[in-house]
Amino acid sequence: MGANAGAILGTLSHRSRLEGGDGSHFVARGLLQAWSRGDKTALEALIPLMYKDLRQRAHRFMGRERRGHTLQTTALIHEAYVRLMGGSPIAWQSRNHFLAIAARLMRRILVDHARVRRSLKRGGEGRPVSLDEECFMARQPSRDLVSLDDALEALAVVDPRKGRVIELRYFGGLSVDETAEILKVSSQTVMRDWKLAKVWLLREMSHRERAAAASGRP
Repeated sequence: MGANAGAILGTLSHRSRLEGGDGSHFVARGLLQAWSRGDKTALEALIPLMYKDLRQRAHRFMGRERRGHTLQTTALIHEAYVRLMGGSPIAWQSRNHFLAIAARLMRRILVDHARVRRSLKRGGEGRPVSLDEECFMARQPSRDLVSLDDALEALAVVDPRKGRVIELRYFGGLSVDETAEILKVSSQTVMRDWKLAKVWLLREMSHRERAAAASGRP
């Protein structure tokens, strides 16, 4: 850990103890602010504080993947960390904002792997993405991760906010209230977007599958 991050961590930990509670959210927010100012050593101090949450999200992703995937949970977290370190500076808003960005990176990593696998196997089977009650709050057919990602990218063009709602809730694992906080809208708006986006995605994915079948594409 760098000297700057160490000093920040010590000061914030002391303040959080004075204010009561374990202070992990308070410390994480301070480290995120330091990272936003260009202190990349703050990320080294932040990861241990956030590791449990990152692992939970990585585990959710890997649970949807096929057995024998070349990436494992720890490797997925490490790859996301590398991309965070090498990325452009971000004006971090909150702990939830960080987790949402980390989840987006994990999504990109797994989709990239899935696209390469699909290309090598010329459309070989991948682990389907379940659009069931746990994920989309309604029982729906299963879909491949790449197909879901393609449809989500199309949704982001048509309606960026609805695309973000799906990304934050499905991929990021955030609650309605946490999603509303990041997007700066009401919880009611998030729920409305969630329901409409769910229908749009399923329709788009079905359309793409029919078009691919008609053209003979894998």
